[in-house]
Amino acid sequence: MNDTALATIAITGFTVAFFHAVIPTHWLPFVLVSRARSWSMARTLGVVVFAGTGHVLLTTLIGVAISWFGYQLNRQVGLLFPWLVGGFLFAVGLYYAWRQACGRGICHHHPPGGHHKPDKACGHEKNESHWEHELEESPLAEPEKTSDRAAACGLFVMLTLSPCETFLPVYMTGAQFGIRGFVVLSIILAAGALGGMLLFTWLTMVGLERVNLRRFERMEAGLLAGLFMILGVLVVIVERTHGH
Repeated sequence: MNDTALATIAITGFTVAFFHAVIPTHWLPFVLVSRARSWSMARTLGVVVFAGTGHVLLTTLIGVAISWFGYQLNRQVGLLFPWLVGGFLFAVGLYYAWRQACGRGICHHHPPGGHHKPDKACGHEKNESHWEHELEESPLAEPEKTSDRAAACGLFVMLTLSPCETFLPVYMTGAQFGIRGFVVLSIILAAGALGGMLLFTWLTMVGLERVNLRRFERMEAGLLAGLFMILGVLVVIVERTHGH
């Protein structure tokens, strides 16, 4: 493997991290909580950075184990490595594509204190975002029950406990570069994920009424499907093009 291969993997990793941030769970809760609490743009983006940092750090921590496992697996299976990893990712992508095709594009989440239960009405809201239902009875969006600091910490916990799963295979593909590859990919993860979260939060806050949030939410499983399948194909291409 050479620097060209690492650069290719790094570019791929940035693309994955950035477009993973398109998924509404990474920015829409901040917009809705900000609106409920009348936060300024600066405060909202500050909370995004705070929560996003936890999201990135946990993903990086898991990446340590993934990188080690990838290194060991590659030593054992050799040329089969990219096919095994790519095939697994593509299969996961097909699962999410099936969910989207079956009308189950919304992936349910559980913000701290929320008690929303999935039902047939999910994804068919007419006048509000589905995330408003996810936040029902959650103190995150109720300033009379909790402080702004508590809300920020709640968003931090919610996002931190939901690592960037689509980036983990990128760590595996870069395992052969050792510590240097791990550091480069971790920086790429932080830049792509935080950059995407900040951008989409800002864009939505600037023109909230002009963004069709409901349609975007309903495509969450489809977005994940595309990311996993594309990454699965890229794993094979990168490894075969720049491999030993």
